Amino acid sequence: MAPRGTRRRLSPARRFVGEIVRAARKVPSMPVARTMSVAAITPLRHALAARPSWTALLIKAYGLLCRERPPLRRAFVQWPTAHLYEHPCSVAAVSVEREWGGEPVVLGTRVTSPEDRAIPDIHAHLYRYKHAPILALEDFRASLFLGRLRQPLRGLVRWAALDVSGAQRARRLGTFLVSSYGSLGAEQLHPRSPLTTVLTFGPISANGTTVVKLVYDHRVLDGAYVARCLARLEEILQEDIRAELARLRASSDPALRQPSARSRADRA
Repeated sequence: MAPRGTRRRLSPARRFVGEIVRAARKVPSMPVARTMSVAAITPLRHALAARPSWTALLIKAYGLLCRERPPLRRAFVQWPTAHLYEHPCSVAAVSVEREWGGEPVVLGTRVTSPEDRAIPDIHAHLYRYKHAPILALEDFRASLFLGRLRQPLRGLVRWAALDVSGAQRARRLGTFLVSSYGSLGAEQLHPRSPLTTVLTFGPISANGTTVVKLVYDHRVLDGAYVARCLARLEEILQEDIRAELARLRASSDPALRQPSARSRADRA
């Protein structure tokens, strides 16, 4: 007789992902890609003892872009009538892969106002959610709580979080999603999300280039605007992010620190 497989129940983490996918199906999303050069910031990143992840750098850069471009902080909200809501700051939602309950799962965390946070602070937040015990992390507990609910209550909670209040939507779920397989040598083609934009990037090549994609909700944004946003994002990486990394390197390396006014006077 042919061997029979094993039937397994969906874990709360898998139910959580299912609700996100169910909501993402309603979004008419389109991807726009741009090949960017990060060669100027790569050596500065490597020179730091606590090397920040590329995800942390992209979150900070995109947060700065969203501060300049308010349409990126808008969301399509359906209740009580269809309208656009604009949040006063960015909230980055980040997909994090963990091992839990004997299976690999993807859970989410949020970084509020990344444009106003230092790169090491963003990196430390992501590191904590990558390594700390899952049940000790508030954002992960919220994801698993949703997954533990039964239908139709789970769907009702999802609907209330997405379509009742734009402000609650931004605070609970975020204004944009960051997800990347670049460190695994892979590139996402068209990631889906209920949020207005999804930022993703592929592997960093030997010559310091990478493909950065922005998947956008066509009810909120248009392709030409998104293409111009990607061009500006590359400028922010080469200017603002490069400058912050240079400051971090100078402050962490005694040989690169600027002498104080008093020490210069003493030598004179």
